[in-house]
Amino acid sequence: MSSSDIFIGETIGTALLILLGGGVVAGVVLKRSKAKDAGWLAITFGWGFAVLTGAYMAGGVSGAHLNPAVTIGLAIEGGTKWSDVPLYLASEMLGAMIGAFLVWVTYMGQFQAHLTDPEILAAQPMEEGMVDQKAAPKAGPVLGIFSTGPEIRNYVQNMLTEIIGTFVLVIAILTQGLNDGGNGLGVLGALITALLVVGIGLSLGGPTGYAINPARDLGPRIVHALLPLPNKGKSDWSYAWVPVVGPLIGGALAGGLYNLALK
Repeated sequence: MSSSDIFIGETIGTALLILLGGGVVAGVVLKRSKAKDAGWLAITFGWGFAVLTGAYMAGGVSGAHLNPAVTIGLAIEGGTKWSDVPLYLASEMLGAMIGAFLVWVTYMGQFQAHLTDPEILAAQPMEEGMVDQKAAPKAGPVLGIFSTGPEIRNYVQNMLTEIIGTFVLVIAILTQGLNDGGNGLGVLGALITALLVVGIGLSLGGPTGYAINPARDLGPRIVHALLPLPNKGKSDWSYAWVPVVGPLIGGALAGGLYNLALK
């Protein structure tokens, strides 16, 4: 595939992924949203459908990586040329930022109502889930729409959680190629991957919110930092490296194990 195919497919596909994934979180979190308090099941299935949409859109154009960890895993496995990796990563980051911006555009009125509501602001004195005031940088009440954060801030555990979740994702994607005599799952691959993302969210997403995708977390976190939102709080940059490094390690481990034991 050409460089333009990679750029167009990964940018648009990742933008759709983040628009729908971030959109379901916004719908559940923001005041004056019809989906308010729909819960974790709505979020996990929303992210699964987001993956399904992005993957079907980009599958025939760029291969639908939509995730730097997947790109790294495929490069180690040999299915993606290392010379194409920088373009994949840049396109995924750009798409993630576009998708996050569109979430804000879609829910602009709800963001304004939520972030100026005295009851909402009074209920967010510190990052939710933190028990140690000194160790808990104050995060905005809408940061979770754009990026992930741990319920218990322990960088070793948080890193391991992201490594394990991403390993499951990438090894399952790589082993799709072992089906049907090496022909893979065809169009069913996107559906299986989407259901896998739902499963990871339900089973492994509780500790950190399951980024399992560096672009999914870093791109929208940058948008959160740049958007002119009142009372949005900090972007929690002290944690931002975990959902980037952890998934990259998980994807690399999956690619390495595939080559050693399954290829």
